[in-house]
Amino acid sequence: MIYVDGFVLPVPEAEFEAYVKMTKIARDVWMEHGALSYVEARADDVPDGVLTSFPLAVKQEQGETIVFSWVTYESRAQRDEVVKKVMNDDRLKQSMQEMPAYMKRLIYGGFEVFVQA
Repeated sequence: MIYVDGFVLPVPEAEFEAYVKMTKIARDVWMEHGALSYVEARADDVPDGVLTSFPLAVKQEQGETIVFSWVTYESRAQRDEVVKKVMNDDRLKQSMQEMPAYMKRLIYGGFEVFVQA
């Protein structure tokens, strides 16, 4: 069954174009190493919450947007192989050296798909 890595993070509006540039490199790296899909999505309808919400989860600050992204793989085993290759790819290593401070508020995790249409 499909395996998914999911990510949620705040991105300062002033740095959004630089983030997009970085994600295009990441997309190419993930896809070349075997990911089934790579998606980056910008918040459009993300309400504030009282107990839980995307803004609360990433401690969204004034002037930031929220990005929700995911990468899909054939399986957990294939994901582990792909991520190992991705993390050793010089293109990604270079972009990670310049990682902005807001990345400290990144939320991520791996998920087993149990229903799919």
